[in-house]
Amino acid sequence: MTTQEIWDAYLEGYAEILAAVGRTGRRLNRDELESRRALGEHAAEAGHGLRALVIGHLAATRSSWPDTTSPDRVLAAVQQAVDAFAEGYERAQRLAVRKEEAARREFIDDLLHGRGEAGRMAQRAERFGLRLAHAHAVGVAVGSEAYDDTHPVTRRVDAALFARFGDRRILLTTKDDRLICIAPGDQEEVVRYFAKQAYAVTEGSGRAAIGRPHPGPGGVVRSYEEALNALKLADRMQLHEPVLYAADLLVYPVLTRDREAMADLVRSALGPLREARGGAEPLLETLHAYFDAGCVSAQAARRLSLSVRALTYRLERIHQLTGADPTDPQHRFMLQTAAIGARLLDWPKRDL
Repeated sequence: MTTQEIWDAYLEGYAEILAAVGRTGRRLNRDELESRRALGEHAAEAGHGLRALVIGHLAATRSSWPDTTSPDRVLAAVQQAVDAFAEGYERAQRLAVRKEEAARREFIDDLLHGRGEAGRMAQRAERFGLRLAHAHAVGVAVGSEAYDDTHPVTRRVDAALFARFGDRRILLTTKDDRLICIAPGDQEEVVRYFAKQAYAVTEGSGRAAIGRPHPGPGGVVRSYEEALNALKLADRMQLHEPVLYAADLLVYPVLTRDREAMADLVRSALGPLREARGGAEPLLETLHAYFDAGCVSAQAARRLSLSVRALTYRLERIHQLTGADPTDPQHRFMLQTAAIGARLLDWPKRDL
């Protein structure tokens, strides 16, 4: 369609309205205003620009200016007509945005929960810049506040990703109060940068985790679940790294795969610590600090705000109660594995 044809289509009845206003000096009635709004909606739905259509109204006003003794009334009518047209146009735009947001949210929910037929999901993914035949990695960030698509942290991370990587096939979204980045699996730098930015913009109050790349639609789900599990594991294991990598934490799911065997190890190796004055927790905390410090007594003592002598006494007490010496390499692996199991199973707070 030519510009004039577009104008003719979306200014239908406009000249007649001006003529009527010129004769009577009246304002536009309800039906006339609603007709302008309807035309504005149709123009937006057809994808025509508002600026060009406003110019069309001004051009039609000039060419159809009526014989009148009240030019101010005609100009007021022009203002009413253009305002109603723009209102209809903007209403259609808002509706289109809401529909797009709803479609995007539905797609994200289906993608992260593994719902939907694979072929159909791949087609929908293309619309949002993803090619599900390829491998993808997922980063998940949490903070002290709940994130949604309009949160300042979301906007700042989005701006940082776009400034660094441009229009790559990256999907940034939110779900369950978390910030999520889905990126091609061969572009590891994207999710790493996402995680660092998500941590930085919260000034250290947040944390992020990155799942391993996996292929296909199910790969997104798997990587997402790995990232979520890494965050949960970090809380349970008291890991303090701001950015966690699921690939570095694979040993923990292995240790808990046979929960009953791990519980048996914890009961057998650490159960006697309950006999200590004050219960098992102070001595178990000592084991955690000792192993986390690489079995360096001075560093472990600083972590516990103890003297080295006091730490040494606690280690000897553990040896007396359990029969296993934390400083002996032959006993150390068993005790450290049991201490990890205690964290994973929340012992001794929870009975095994």
